[in-house]
Order: sequence, then C-alpha cells, then structure tokens
Amino acid sequence: MIEILGKTNIDFMGRRNIAFVFSGIMVALGILAMVQIGRGAANLGIDFAGGTAVQLKFDRPVRTDEARAALDRNHLAGAEIQEFTSENKLLIRIKTTTTIEEKVADRVVAAFGKEFQDRKLEVEASTEIGPTIGHKLQEDALIAILISFVGIILYIAARFEFRFGVAAAVSTFHDVLAVLGVFYVLDKEVTLLVVTALLTLAGYSLTDTVVVFDRIRENLRVRRRDGLETIINNGINQVLSRTIVTSLTVVLVLIPLTLAGGEVLHDFSLALLLGVIVGTYSSIFVASPLLVIWPGGAGKLLKRG
Repeated sequence: MIEILGKTNIDFMGRRNIAFVFSGIMVALGILAMVQIGRGAANLGIDFAGGTAVQLKFDRPVRTDEARAALDRNHLAGAEIQEFTSENKLLIRIKTTTTIEEKVADRVVAAFGKEFQDRKLEVEASTEIGPTIGHKLQEDALIAILISFVGIILYIAARFEFRFGVAAAVSTFHDVLAVLGVFYVLDKEVTLLVVTALLTLAGYSLTDTVVVFDRIRENLRVRRRDGLETIINNGINQVLSRTIVTSLTVVLVLIPLTLAGGEVLHDFSLALLLGVIVGTYSSIFVASPLLVIWPGGAGKLLKRG
C-alpha cells in the first residue's frame, strides 16, 4: 500500500467531542430531511411523488427554453427538462398528484406536436407513476435501508462482538443521514437512484469501518496495557494511509462523473462522492469513539480483547 502520510501519531480520540458536535449537526439535518420526505415536503422525484417522464426525439434540435415555453402555453408548467444536444432528444419530467388515467404523457406529446409542427417527433420512452405507487416505493426504500442496517449489526456482531456491530450500524446510519441532510439543504431531488447511492455508500462505509475495527481488535490482543483510547488511536493511525488512499481512489473517479457525467448521473455520483468523504470521516470519528463511550466502560472490551 502506498504510504502518503508515513507513520502518524494523531490523537483522534482526544478530538472526539468536537467530532460529535459536527456529527450531531449533520444528523439533525438528516433527521429533518427524513421528516420532510415523509411529509412529502422535500424535493422528491417522480419515483416517490408520482408523475410522468417522457423522452422525445426530434429530427432537428429543440432548445430547453423553447420546450419549457411550449409546455407552459399548454398548461404543463413546472416540468423538469433535460436536453441531449448531440442526439436532439429531450427528457421531460412532470410531478403530479393526479391519477394515471389523465395520461399526462399524451398531453406532453400533443403539446410538442402542436407547437413544433415543422419537426418530426418520436416518443422513445414514456413512464407514468401514480401517487399510490410513489408512496409504496417510499416505504420499500425505507424497508431496504432498515434491512441493510440489521444486516450490518448481525455481520459485525458475528465477526467481532455486539458493541462493534452497533457502532458500525450507527456510523453507517450517520453517513446516510448526513448525505440526505446535504441533499435537503441543496434542494436536490431524492429519487430511487439516490437511494441506490445511499445503499452503495452504506456498503463502502461498512468496509472502511471493518478495516479500522480489525486493526483495533488485533491491537486489543497484544497491547491491552496501553489503555483503550491509546489502542484505538494506534489502530486508526496504522491504517490511516490505507484508508485515505482507498478513499482518494474512489473520489478521483467520482469527481469527473459529478462534474461531467450529465444530469442523469450527477445526483447519483454526488451522493456517492459525499458518502465516501463522510464514510471515511465516520469510520475514524464516529464508529471508533463509540467503542470508548459504550456503557460499562472499556474494561470488558480490554478483558476479552
């Protein structure tokens, strides 16, 4: 493994209170975001809020401002329009709480056919999701996240012990809430693709946490007399270069995807980018300190090392 930091001796546990304050703010934002999502007050995509997505192809370009004006004139205001300039395509998303029987997609196609009669129009894809289905997708997404956390606790508890499992689950939940909070503050759209990114970053965060925990466990077996905080600090410092190199490798891939990957991939890659950064932070400043403040103190952990 490339050594970019060399041998470090940073007192991470001595800074845990500062980290807890920062994490508390991030978690509070995440909880607020979850409450708003549950109320339907957040910026939900059509996957969760219900709506219509139509992809159209023209024989000649149609600019985004022209398309928006055409929809406004036909009482279809508030649409999200994505332009694929090189292929003369438009992706139109319209959030709606109306029933599928209204066929909003047909109204969109009819509006473009009337407004751009001089251009050949082809419907490449059309999707309509009713509010009932959107609500069901919200529930399914929440269940998927909860199942993943239960799996994390069971896996870590089996590999290490229960307190490690809880610490890893809390750390991962912290990461998901932090990313959700940032998305809410930035008014980013929450879609199924973003939920997929959250589950992906949960797996990444867990992997990073396991590496740190594994080194801590090794040190517990051979350095019990050093004290728990010293053992944890040493463990983190020993894997710090590995952790940073791994995270930087992922970040170097995600940055160009976020900046130049297009609208479809932007929010997905942004969620992953934020998740990798927060996940690396939480493995050090959330998961590990929880081992120190666990009820009952350090005695039992040092004894079992």
